[in-house]
Amino acid sequence: MLVLSRREVERLLDLDALVEAVASAMADLSAGRASMPGRAAADVVERSALLAVMPAYVPAAGALTTKLVSLFPLNEGTEIPTHQALIAAFDPADGRPVALLDGTYITAARTAAGSALSVRLLAREDASTLAILGTGVQGRAHARAVVRIRAIDEIRLAGRDAERTAAVAAELTGELDRPVLACSTYAEALDGAGIVCACTHAVEPVVRRDWLAPGAHVTSVGYNTKGREVDDATVTDALVVVESRASALAAIPAGTPDLTEPIAAGLIGPDHVHAEIGELVAGTRPGRTDPDRITLYKSVGVAVQDAAAAALVLAAAREQGVGSEIEV
Repeated sequence: MLVLSRREVERLLDLDALVEAVASAMADLSAGRASMPGRAAADVVERSALLAVMPAYVPAAGALTTKLVSLFPLNEGTEIPTHQALIAAFDPADGRPVALLDGTYITAARTAAGSALSVRLLAREDASTLAILGTGVQGRAHARAVVRIRAIDEIRLAGRDAERTAAVAAELTGELDRPVLACSTYAEALDGAGIVCACTHAVEPVVRRDWLAPGAHVTSVGYNTKGREVDDATVTDALVVVESRASALAAIPAGTPDLTEPIAAGLIGPDHVHAEIGELVAGTRPGRTDPDRITLYKSVGVAVQDAAAAALVLAAAREQGVGSEIEV
């Protein structure tokens, strides 16, 4: 069995190819060509944390994988990531376990790739200001991903801690070779932004309708069983797109309170979800038709994205002779 470390995964994963691989996997999922059962999780109550299992089969990618991922939000601000994961890959021809690879980097990269895909499909063509909410791994990954998709003139960053926000803004300024402005509030970052990437563990919404510019595109990847990242007014006004209706609208921990709570309150119905992103990729559902309408891509993270990313990494590893072979 091939074992790949995080450093090896980072080196092997082509981020531009990843967006295309995620697009293909999402189209396969929406068309019923991929198999992806619901996510199951064990709660670590005393740490407000969980350990989830996420299996998937994507025939077009030749990928049969399962991911074990832990979400420990209390790690935020420490050297330990909030999301940590391992991915096991199996041969879809005979079921043999063929690889074990770090999934922590893949989780961040494929989530950001999905958001970047939504920007390509839903953001206004003239959107050039990017607001990043959240200073963790996902916030940084989203900044890197979106600038690959769109010509971004201005990036704004906001987080809970001013010192950390300034440090991450300086880090991204050097890495992306363009200024990243550290904002003192979420509202300041959102003011006039055409593209918004919310990547927080917020309890109270950090995306509020009154703070959004006309026609803004919002991507929201934050998850908290005790709270929301996006307010009701944004959800009810927006053209809403998800990865999978079944996943997004499922009971916690699979689904998202950002959608299930407004549904439970009677503010919207399940049919308020306009499309799955795979339907936009395939052209079976339309995307933006009104330049001034808010669009919202609400992501819960789905296993077919992990499978597609792992397939890219394994193909590159075999081609380049990277990794360690072990017997189990």
